[in-house]
Amino acid sequence: MDHSQCLVTIYALVVLLGLRIEEGAGQHYLHIRPAPSDNLPLVDLIEHPDPIFDPKEKDLNETLLRSLMGGHFDPNFMAVSLPEDRLGVDDLGELDLLLRQRPSGAMPSDIKGLEFYEGLQPGKKHRLSKKLRRKLQMWLWSQTFCPVLYTWTDLGSRFWPRYVKVGSCYSKRSCSVPEGMLCKPAKSVHLTILRWRCQRRGGQRCTWIPIQYPIISECKCSC
Repeated sequence: MDHSQCLVTIYALVVLLGLRIEEGAGQHYLHIRPAPSDNLPLVDLIEHPDPIFDPKEKDLNETLLRSLMGGHFDPNFMAVSLPEDRLGVDDLGELDLLLRQRPSGAMPSDIKGLEFYEGLQPGKKHRLSKKLRRKLQMWLWSQTFCPVLYTWTDLGSRFWPRYVKVGSCYSKRSCSVPEGMLCKPAKSVHLTILRWRCQRRGGQRCTWIPIQYPIISECKCSC
């Protein structure tokens, strides 16, 4: 079932629901320099386990590392130590339930532009009341709303800052009516952080290099 077919099915169901309401009253190891990518879903980092590739304490001078980061350090998405406001895995479901009840931001244009009519046969169309139309739009939006859920992730000592806030799409239940569609990554953005890079040619040499680390920035309900 493609996206347009899914919308048609949802639209038909919502119209029928609207009629009932009216009658009744009313979602190998990592390369040294990962390249920016729009390919989704994002791939988890896999690091070589040998501690010989870890930075030493003298390599973790925060003042020096901040100067290397320059204006790329974003305290909203990066942290040197694990923030206290972190969310655990078990909290994601509870947060998702709360967000699904109260969608935020601008209503999607494909939902805002829906016209609801009493009856599906040509010549028998009558617009629903403005209040009922708004109620149906909010109901449909709450069912298909796919917020990005952010959690702090420890990238390990080979990355600085080692804690990055990453996004995820909650997909443990369907985001459509009828069921079948799930919340999936739709867009990503890139954070510039530092990576500890080691080379063994002519003796092991290590240094911090800037890389672009992708995080999910938008989720959508899709087939």
